[in-house]
This record gives sequence, C-alpha cells and structure tokens, in this order.
Amino acid sequence: MKTIYHAADSRGDANHGWLKSKHTFSFANYHNPERMGFGALRVINDDFVIAGQGFGKHSHRDMEIISIPLSGKLGHGDNIGNNGIIETGEIQVMSAGNGITHSEMNGDDTEAVKFLQIWVIPNKMNVEPRYQQIRMDDILKPNEFNQVLSPNADDAGVWIHQDAWFSMGDFDKGITQTYELKNPNNGVYIFVISGKVEVNGNTLDTRDGLGVWDTKNFTMDVEEDAKVLLMEVPMSF
Repeated sequence: MKTIYHAADSRGDANHGWLKSKHTFSFANYHNPERMGFGALRVINDDFVIAGQGFGKHSHRDMEIISIPLSGKLGHGDNIGNNGIIETGEIQVMSAGNGITHSEMNGDDTEAVKFLQIWVIPNKMNVEPRYQQIRMDDILKPNEFNQVLSPNADDAGVWIHQDAWFSMGDFDKGITQTYELKNPNNGVYIFVISGKVEVNGNTLDTRDGLGVWDTKNFTMDVEEDAKVLLMEVPMSF
C-alpha cells in the first residue's frame, strides 16, 4: 500500500471576506506543483460563505462537480433550468460537459453555509450537461461506509461520468471498519470531516486527508466519533 498524507493546516488558504476556503489541491491563487490532485480527483475545497453572499454566474466545462453542504443551505441556479436549495444532508452533482453556467449562493439570509466542493475529471468529454440532487438520509447507516456516488445511475446515490465511488459514514468511537475498493487499480482519498480515525498507522484528525493506493482494501479504526468521506477514483485516466 502507498499513502500520501495532507494535514488540515497544510492546505491552501483563501480569505475573501464573504468567502473563506481551504484548498486540499491547487486551485485559483493557490498553486502547489506537488498538490495537483489525486488521480482523477482534482479539487477538494472546504468553503465557508457568509449569509447573503456566494459565487455569481460563471461557467464550467468537462468536469464533474460535486457539492456537499455540511451546515446551512446552498442556493443553486443554472442555465439548464435548475433552481433551488441544497440542504445539509443532501449531495448535488453537476456534469459540466460541453458547457454549463451556474451560480452557487448562500441560501440563507442569516446563517453561514459550509460545504465541500469537489471536482472529478470525467472519462467522457463534451457530454450533455446534467444536474442531480438527492437526500442521503435514506442511504446512510451508522458505522458503515455508505455509497453516495458511483458511475451507475441505478446504484445508490448520485452518479457521474467516471469510474469513481464516494462513500460517507458517521462512526462511533471504538468502531473498526474495512473498505474494499471497487477497483483495485483505483485509489481512495480519505477526508475526515470531523473526529479522529487511524488508517493503517496514520492518525487523521478533523479535515486531514490521506490518499491510499496499490491496495485492495484498508482498515479504519475510529479513535473519536467521526464523520468520514471516502473518494475512490482512478489513479490513471
């Protein structure tokens, strides 16, 4: 097994007043040639947006963009007819494809919104743009890695144009859980949203990340109650 560890405080930092963001990988004004992504995983932005503010209309193409609110509400609008609120406990995906224009605003006038914005490089270019949003409550079982994203429209969670699987779980202290990769040629980026876990001798605290590859599985020991997001992606694409 190969690993790469990224401490929470080693991430890129952006503070625009209305937006505070931590960048696991190179993004915007943060450029680190050793942090250009993990396989097909290109961006993990940990965003905080104050009430009434947000990202105005802007365009993307040929990228799978996933948003996961951690607290508060995220308002979404785009040029393919989607307008609404993404609430905490939901996951949203946009396939930018041959071009999409959208805005992501704080959906609340008083409360800040915290959310993860994740970009995955697709395996199909120039596709028709698409949008999908679901609640995760029905598929999240405690102390398990619950699939919330896959390449398959008929599977649990949302789907994207890439051989990638995301799983999320809330774990109690003392739990040990093993994750089996869907594809042994893939890697998994483990992102601790809160709490503390240990993965094959690596201790991960809140907002720490660990990439693992060249393995069929790994085991996670929960040292403090934790919320964990796993992102399994191709390492070559």
